[in-house]
Amino acid sequence: MGCKEELLHKIASREARIAVVGLGYVGLPLAVEFAESGFRVIGMDVDSEKVQQINAGQSYIDDVANERVRQLVDTGKFCSTSSYSDLREADAISICVPTPLRKTRDPDMAYIVQAAQSIAEIRRPGMLIVLESTTYPGTTEEIILPEIVGDDLAVGEDIFIAYSPERIDPGNAEFSVRNTPKVVGGITANCSEVATALYRAAVDQVIAVSSPTAAEMVKLLENTFRAVNIGLVNEMALMCDKLAIDVWEVIQAAATKPFGYMPFYPGPGLGGHCIPVDPLYLSWKLKTLNYNARFIELASEVNTSMPYYVVNKITDALNNQERAVRGSRILILGVAYKRNVDDVRESPALDIVSLLRQRGAEVEYHDPHVPQIHLESELLMRSKDYDVELLREAHCVVIVTDHSVFDWEEISRNSQVIVDTRHVYSDRSSGHIISL
Repeated sequence: MGCKEELLHKIASREARIAVVGLGYVGLPLAVEFAESGFRVIGMDVDSEKVQQINAGQSYIDDVANERVRQLVDTGKFCSTSSYSDLREADAISICVPTPLRKTRDPDMAYIVQAAQSIAEIRRPGMLIVLESTTYPGTTEEIILPEIVGDDLAVGEDIFIAYSPERIDPGNAEFSVRNTPKVVGGITANCSEVATALYRAAVDQVIAVSSPTAAEMVKLLENTFRAVNIGLVNEMALMCDKLAIDVWEVIQAAATKPFGYMPFYPGPGLGGHCIPVDPLYLSWKLKTLNYNARFIELASEVNTSMPYYVVNKITDALNNQERAVRGSRILILGVAYKRNVDDVRESPALDIVSLLRQRGAEVEYHDPHVPQIHLESELLMRSKDYDVELLREAHCVVIVTDHSVFDWEEISRNSQVIVDTRHVYSDRSSGHIISL
């Protein structure tokens, strides 16, 4: 029996041992789904605190309940480690490490390179290695393939390499790992076959594409589509503001068209681990080929300008009260990048807080999901306990993240003026609510 046939048999019989490298918002839900599908799973993370929590049966991600982790750990289906050497017996390894952008807006491949080099030290014939981290087209073939295969193994025969982009949407109660279709692209046809078989064991639908590069491009298209359309509607909000038109009324009316239109909504800026970052991987890659990705660059320019626009709205709101920004007490409601999550990566709230502080405002925030934040100045801010006095003492309340736990009626009733960046209040007849 060849390596492919043996690995396919192990997957079908659930005898395959699965490893997931990186136990964050992507890796932990994936590891849990594999374990609940009958595999023995070992999670690997360099953060020893995460490892300890997992092995104690505790989840640190809202989308994964403690009970799910505890049951899998108690039954021996799931455990965690900080050492790559513990992955030697794994039959398949999924790499789910971060791929941030440097300040120069080029991809930081350090986490992927480190993972590939560490796996190269323990890889053996019959292994499947799948990269899930979002990255630029060509990463799997340019970094993972040469680092792991070496001179002694033949890809597609002895060892199998593929790319399968993560599609996790934190806080989404409708779509999870199981019911979100999975795209897979292998280096060879055998690689695609093995990777497809693995994911079909834990995901309802798997879509195979011709190559890892095509799969990498799929992910970038998905998020570029959203970034560009959000950039468009954000610019529409700016134009409507200058024309004294309610952009929300325009969007709602346009959304009644049953074909050819999909509604997107303006906001304080982009946040999260995907949409603000992923399109810039593609833009960077194309620059190396002497091509300027104009839509991506323009959308990024518009979206990154939105926190400045919000601060100007706050300034106008205070001016209407005959107050300056300097010395005013401003309360930010919600600092997570979107509702009902605790993730502040790339959150526009961080920029809004920094800009207001630069202008001399006394800024506080309340977010039941985010107990503390670190600003670029290394300043640590802690979430204030919520009560009506917190609202009443603020000269301006700014809604940046519309968490479902907020009591909007109470907030409106007890706030002097509100800058609403999420269209929480469709009826602004009271006059103290200012929308984008």
